[in-house]
Amino acid sequence: MQQHAKIVVGIPARFASTRFPGKPLAVLAGKPMLVHVIERAKQADIGDVFVATDDDRIADVARAIHCDVFMSQKPHQSGSDRLAEAVQDMDCDIVVNVQGDEPLIDFQAIRAVIQPFSKDTSLSMATLAHPLLRPEDLQDPNVVKVVLNAQGQAMYFSRSAIPFPRQEGVGQALQHVGLYAYRKDFLLHYSRLKECDSGKSEQLEQLRVLHHGYPMAVTVGDFHCLGVDTPDDLQRAEKMLSA
Repeated sequence: MQQHAKIVVGIPARFASTRFPGKPLAVLAGKPMLVHVIERAKQADIGDVFVATDDDRIADVARAIHCDVFMSQKPHQSGSDRLAEAVQDMDCDIVVNVQGDEPLIDFQAIRAVIQPFSKDTSLSMATLAHPLLRPEDLQDPNVVKVVLNAQGQAMYFSRSAIPFPRQEGVGQALQHVGLYAYRKDFLLHYSRLKECDSGKSEQLEQLRVLHHGYPMAVTVGDFHCLGVDTPDDLQRAEKMLSA
């Protein structure tokens, strides 16, 4: 990362969701899930925080706690595309994407995702992973897995069991954390890349990056997180917050 790089943290949030409509506004521990995400993003204290959305209900919740809002002017296929529109005229060098369904994201994880840029000045994009927490998560399609190469870069992401446990006790499956960081110029370029069949099949936007041959650094650590994809996940998050 260049010295004194300016970082912004964007939270893409949409109301429509196939599995969980209105997800960002679902109440968790007495307040909308989006509020938890905003608070943790601000706690990281690495740059200005904003919400990117096309829904007035989401915008109103963000503004109520004094968070900046960018209203999208066109539909987007992914959160990254929504952020690309938001930062096009924004003064920044690095853009961190904290997804609006990660209410338990550790602020230390938000800080960790930008670290690879200081080691590799040519790096375009970075994300996080942690060892799989529960054996049953390997077969859960709502839990995204990632396999890395020797350089700590993503080889593939999947909702399927990867690596497949053909031999028990060999290797450690990694769960992807839905948190990304990009150089601004790459984010703008990425939003113009053609979608790929694997990404559409898996419904994983990050596969577009690998399909087009760009490396993605993955930092592995003990990051506290729980992506909320379903109402059941919301109940799990409620229990974790209570504990």
